Amino acid sequence: MRKLTKIVLVGAIGFAAAYGGARLLPAWLAPAQPDTVDIKDPQLIQRGAYLSHVADCAACHTAPGGKPFAGGLGMQTPMGTIYSTNITPDPAHGIGGYSYADFERAVRRGVRADGQPLYPAMPYVSYAITSDDEIKALYAYFMSSVQPVDQANAATTIPWPASMRWPLSYWQLMFARPRSFQADPGMDAVAQRGAYLVEGFAHCGACHTPRGLAFQEKALGEDGSRHFLSGSVLEGWYAKNLRDEGTGLATWSEADIVEFLRSGRTDRTAAFGGMADVVQHSTQHMTAEDLQAMAHYLKQLPAREGRAPQWQPGQDTTTAQLRAGDYSVPGALVYSEHCQACHRADGRGAPRIYPALAGNSIVFADDPSSLIQVTLAGGRTPDTVHDRMAFSMPGFANVSNKELAEVLSFIRNSWGNHASPVSADDIARMRRVVADKPVHYVPAEESK
Repeated sequence: MRKLTKIVLVGAIGFAAAYGGARLLPAWLAPAQPDTVDIKDPQLIQRGAYLSHVADCAACHTAPGGKPFAGGLGMQTPMGTIYSTNITPDPAHGIGGYSYADFERAVRRGVRADGQPLYPAMPYVSYAITSDDEIKALYAYFMSSVQPVDQANAATTIPWPASMRWPLSYWQLMFARPRSFQADPGMDAVAQRGAYLVEGFAHCGACHTPRGLAFQEKALGEDGSRHFLSGSVLEGWYAKNLRDEGTGLATWSEADIVEFLRSGRTDRTAAFGGMADVVQHSTQHMTAEDLQAMAHYLKQLPAREGRAPQWQPGQDTTTAQLRAGDYSVPGALVYSEHCQACHRADGRGAPRIYPALAGNSIVFADDPSSLIQVTLAGGRTPDTVHDRMAFSMPGFANVSNKELAEVLSFIRNSWGNHASPVSADDIARMRRVVADKPVHYVPAEESK
């Protein structure tokens, strides 16, 4: 009995020490940086509005059907759903009571005004490298130009004790220490600007860089490991490899990248899923110079060790077989019945309308998750001012797992494509992911 009591006492003391240390860490890692900001300065507000697009604030903090920046977007995690918060200047539920120091700590340091750490769903790890002047511009914009919305924040569905925030202070100590942008002197000025955007406000790594066991990004920039932007799965979507290698951006020119970010489509491919939101809320609003800088930088990221720097298509025997009515290859008949009308027998689709399947790096990506999900659930291209209209693809959830696996394997290995096959188990797993998609939080009065 004494031994048990001693163990309980030691455990309680250890827990108290850990909790106390966690409560002290934010003050050490993220000390308040008070400053004076003229939130009525029109030039500062205008710059902040632009930076809010670059940082893609709306995509996460605006739920479908909800008011701008009022939060409520459900984000799927392995442990439950995290809902984005209200970042309008509403004093009760938003950031209306935030001083500049509070705002800066939240955006760049991941600490709320009450001293609690933010979940790393907020990309403060990327925003850490941004400048004081940029954060001041953002603050002026949100405090002066965003309409306040009286909408409460939804609670996470992550169960206790995993939902406790204080342990996140130790996560931040290990993976979110204050840092600054390190320019590569070997790059020209345009590429350096692109690197600053990609690593910082654009936070491309938050989706496109693989994560470790603690959900930390394996690299926050091009650090020699070549993990940075090498592709990752998030909410069932495969955020593609953005390195200049075979299954990454080797088949894309800088002009292709710019056009994709500007309009959400090229003659060969189109944005869907989370990337459609990025284009709609963020990149279509960026200047031509900044888009060019990002594209220029991405094309300088070398292939990973052991990876082909280029992609070489195989021989196309599929087109002739389909046109001859030869459906002997598994998946060919299902393709003819459900896919061929839009994507054509030659797999080339219709430029800027129906994406090509032949030579499309999303099709032969290392991971087929995005291809599986868009086939199951459908997708829609973004609305942009740069193209005629958005197009939708219907979902084919009514097709059996076996047939979907066969047709996707067929697509990934036809018209010169070559990639790993898709199994019925892959389809079944994705059905569960789609079924578990969170319901966004939009109060009835907000959705009218």
